[in-house]
Amino acid sequence: MSSSDAFSGPGADPSPGQNIFAQFSKIQRQYQQTLDRWTPHVFQRWLSTGGLLTIFFLRILLAQGWYIVCYAHAIYLLNLLLAFLQPKFDPSLQDDLMADEIEEGGEDATSPLPSQRDDEFRPFVRRLPEWQFWLSSTRATIIALFCTFSEIFDVPVYWPILVIYFFVLFALTMRRQIQHMIKYKYIPFDIGRKARYGTK
Repeated sequence: MSSSDAFSGPGADPSPGQNIFAQFSKIQRQYQQTLDRWTPHVFQRWLSTGGLLTIFFLRILLAQGWYIVCYAHAIYLLNLLLAFLQPKFDPSLQDDLMADEIEEGGEDATSPLPSQRDDEFRPFVRRLPEWQFWLSSTRATIIALFCTFSEIFDVPVYWPILVIYFFVLFALTMRRQIQHMIKYKYIPFDIGRKARYGTK
């Protein structure tokens, strides 16, 4: 038996690389367990994210700096909001595919979005689920908050231009999104009476 075989047995000490990997896996499991415990508490999750956003904006206002970090963070949150409001399957692409299929002699397919004409219930499937929206916005807010503690990210800019540009961008994208909702007749929220199964 060689000396290398003696150290590879079950009683041998693990290498430093294996220790680091085991610790990383343990931390990753604990992080995932914490996220799993938070999943059903929607209101509390968004309340904590709102608190983080308030701390972030107070940091920006009181420090009078890091406007470019704030602008980048706002643009990222706007992109997340748009993905949250959009359907997973874009109806404009579906319309194009259905038109091509009809031109080629195929059968008329149904739209993946729910409508009032349908008897079958089809729920609205988001491109970005609520959980991913919350998790991404919370992570982005924490990263942006940490960026405000580094002078590297404090780029001198004239902040009123960034504010005006953001609100113009917000208004234009929301207008386009609302027109899309009106054109394809969908509402990305659960509004109205919900059916309760199993009740008389």
